[in-house]
Amino acid sequence: MQIDRHIISENATLSEALRMLNDLSGGVMTLIAVNDGNRMTGTLTDGDVRRALLSGIGLDAPVASAMFRRFHALKEDCIDPAEVRAIRRRGIRLIPVLDNEGRVVRMIDTCLTRTVLPVRAVLMAGGKGERLRPMTLTTPKPLLEIGGKAIIDYNIEALAAVGVNDISVTVNYLAEQLEEHFATPVAGVCVKCVRETKALGTIGSVALVDLPEEGETIVMNSDLLTTVSFEDLYLRHTSEQADVTIAVVSYNVTVPYAILATEGERVLSLEEKPSYSYYANAGIYLFSNRLLRRLDRESRMDAPDLIGQAIAEGLKVTYYPINGTWIDIGSPADFAHARELMAHVRQTR
Repeated sequence: MQIDRHIISENATLSEALRMLNDLSGGVMTLIAVNDGNRMTGTLTDGDVRRALLSGIGLDAPVASAMFRRFHALKEDCIDPAEVRAIRRRGIRLIPVLDNEGRVVRMIDTCLTRTVLPVRAVLMAGGKGERLRPMTLTTPKPLLEIGGKAIIDYNIEALAAVGVNDISVTVNYLAEQLEEHFATPVAGVCVKCVRETKALGTIGSVALVDLPEEGETIVMNSDLLTTVSFEDLYLRHTSEQADVTIAVVSYNVTVPYAILATEGERVLSLEEKPSYSYYANAGIYLFSNRLLRRLDRESRMDAPDLIGQAIAEGLKVTYYPINGTWIDIGSPADFAHARELMAHVRQTR
């Protein structure tokens, strides 16, 4: 976003402001008013100008006479996703981010970037995708296209849309293709590829990514098609003060027979074709960096084993149910289903 197009001096005239607002047609029609020190003092919309004119203020009057002074803004060094959500839910589309002096350093258009999550992300893309052969004999599974777009790019775009711009992809099988793919930014993000020299399991390769001691990291499989809310996942994780949060999907099992409830040799009841509901691991996690930094760069580790260790140590492990689409593209049937789904989405747009 071009910040300068939205910045206006509080001493400029309302006539000048209207010209600037007109130039913003089709976008976010909000101006940020600043004083002589470039510190933010208010916001101005066409509605503010209209109300000023109706009250008798002329077009030669300064912006300061019409601007809204009880504006919402974020501090650059402490952006709180819960605050971003609260502002967005008030219908405010443009959120300025200020430095410690009150100067605008960036702006968030919540229609493009819903929030700014203070996390990194690591996508696991080193697998061979053997169940999808022959398609994966020459193309790594994350680069298979659905709806004209590589599977992994859907996930990169979803992360970028919540302000995650530090994204690494761990690669192994046909690594050079993924490295070439990410030589060009995706959704404005310069994705870093980290190459495994050997198979390290479903989470072991995270050890190859340079993570700080503090903070959290989203770790996820790269071959998922999902509408998971990363914002809700993060807010659940932080509100629970968790060390690990596992995204889960509901999985129902129906037994095609009558099931007996027994006590010793005695039958207490029969239940005809009962159904049971469980939560299944969705392959998306939010981890404390302190836990991830324990991983050994030379040792294989699967995600369930690392989480099992965390539980055994008494660390807090919680879960977040996905409310929406989740497809693990692990078989030809899953791939066909995903393609049909995206074709339907395009037709309904």
